[in-house]
Order: sequence, then structure tokens, then C-alpha cells
Amino acid sequence: MNPTEFADTVMAVVIAGLGSLVLTRAVLDHLRRRQFFDHPNERSSHKRPTPRGGGLGIVPAILAAWMWAAASPGTLAAWAWVAVGGTLVLMVASWADDRHSLPATPRFLAHAGVIAGALVMLPDQAMVFQGWLPLWADRLLAGFGWLWFVNLYNFMDGIDGITGVETASLGGGIAVVAGIAGLSGAIPFAIACAVAGLSFLVWNWHPAKVFLGDVGSIPLGFLLGGLLVQLAAAGALAAALILPAYYLADATITLLRRAATGEKVWQAHRQHFYQRAVHGGKRHDQVVLAVLAADLLLIAAASVAASGRVVEGALAALAIVATLLAVMTRWARGRGA
Repeated sequence: MNPTEFADTVMAVVIAGLGSLVLTRAVLDHLRRRQFFDHPNERSSHKRPTPRGGGLGIVPAILAAWMWAAASPGTLAAWAWVAVGGTLVLMVASWADDRHSLPATPRFLAHAGVIAGALVMLPDQAMVFQGWLPLWADRLLAGFGWLWFVNLYNFMDGIDGITGVETASLGGGIAVVAGIAGLSGAIPFAIACAVAGLSFLVWNWHPAKVFLGDVGSIPLGFLLGGLLVQLAAAGALAAALILPAYYLADATITLLRRAATGEKVWQAHRQHFYQRAVHGGKRHDQVVLAVLAADLLLIAAASVAASGRVVEGALAALAIVATLLAVMTRWARGRGA
């Protein structure tokens, strides 16, 4: 990391950390005054009305840090500006969805459009799948994967603290792997996400005072997914898949299981492993701390893979995720869930 990148990283910590803390507090007051609450229902994991829309605090803080870092010349500067613009589009669409429940088609078109715009900014030689596919197929598959990641990030935001912890873990893990993979220009952007996620936990730790809402989870999934794509394009594909391995596994397995039983997979539910663990009697914070422990181990496994020992890193990640899912399944049986 050169002196400019170090200075950008320090400023990212300050801007994203303080911004997330202060802006979320201001947003919380606004949501309370407007009485914009998420009321419990049969699919909820919370028991009392809670303001929803905390993403209006954390996401602008991250974007301010990204714009600061993007103002310095670097390999990711131009891409980062496009990502910032795409995030603003997603915030508008997602806030409208939070308020008025938009149909699925315009939501997915917005997601796909901003992802396509960001992928266009990748140089032709930056192959996400390491040259195994022709360029058009590489970008198409990367786009579908990124689109799935954006939406699973939203699906997985179902209990207090889980997305703040995942955002902090992924941001920190991406920074570590970027350093190993020679993509130091990504570090300020990743650190901004990590620190903002930690600050948001002040307001979102169990029992949460505010929820992210789609206006938070969708943009966060887009930004973090974009950084994972950058890691893969820099040659660290295995590490980019390992870092979010728990989220990928829980969301994908749950989706396939619901599809196999003929359920409407786009409807809200509480069948994710982490939700079933809470329904089985564990507190939100207990489940989230288990996710945090697994995430820290996944960062270590991703670092091993990025250092050239891909098989060892992948096997370690498989064992970590399988263990966490098994533990959550056992917890789910506490109340016969």
C-alpha cells in the first residue's frame, strides 16, 4: 500500500465510521417521527415494531468514503465512481420498495442495469473466471452471480445484527485478500464498508433500535458484490467465493429447498438456517456471534486460498460452513423448528 492509499484508508475509516454512526442516529429520529415501522408478523423474527430504513444512514456514509477514495488516481477509481452512481439508483429504487412494495420486475431490472454498468467498466483482460470462459460468457456469468448476491444479501437480513456483522466481516476480509492478491487499491473501499458495518451495529445490535430495510441491504450487497468481483478479476476467484461462503450456502440451500417443495420462493419467510435457530430458542446475538466466528475463520481460509493453496482453503471453508449449518440445525430443534 502506497502513502496515498494509506491516507485514503485512514480517511475511509473516519468518514464511514463516524458517518454511519451519526447519520443512522439522525435517520432513526426521522423514521420514528414519520412512524415508519416494521411491524411483526408470522414471518418475522422480531417481536415489537421497529423503525426500518437504517440504510439511509449507513449507505451514504460508505458512499462519502468511496468518493473520497475515488478522488485519488488508482486502478479502481473510475469503476468506483460508476459503482457510487449505481448505488444511488439502487437506494432510490429500494427506498420506494420499502415504502410501497414495488413489483419484482422493475426491482430486478434496476439491479441488473446497475450491475451491467459496473461490469462494463472492467478491463477486457480482467477475467472474473480466470480465462476459462470467453469474455461475453465471463461477464454474463459474473453478472448473474452478482445479481444473486445482491438479492441474497437482502434475503439474509432477517435478524438483529447479522448484516452489520457480515458487512464488517466481508469488508475486512476483502481488504486482507486484496493485500495478498496485489489489489491494494481496493483496500480503502473495503475498509469503508467494514467500519460502517461496525458502526451500524451500535443501532442494530440485539435488541435492534432500527432495521436496514431494502434501502440498506440491496446497496450493501451491490457494493460488496462488486468488490468480490474485483478480487476474482485480480486472480483471487477462490478467495472471493470463500469470504461470503456462509451467506451463499444458507441462501442458496434455503431457496432450493423451498423451490423443491413448491413454495413461492420470492415471498418473505423465516426458513433460513439462522432464522430457524432463533425460532428454536437462541437469541439473535447468540446466532450472530456464531456467524461472526465462522466469518473470521473464512477470512483465514480465503487468505490461504489467495496465497496459492486453493484446495486447502476451499476444504477449510467447506468444513467451516458445514459445521455452522449443522450447529444452527441443532439449535433449530430446540422448539421443534
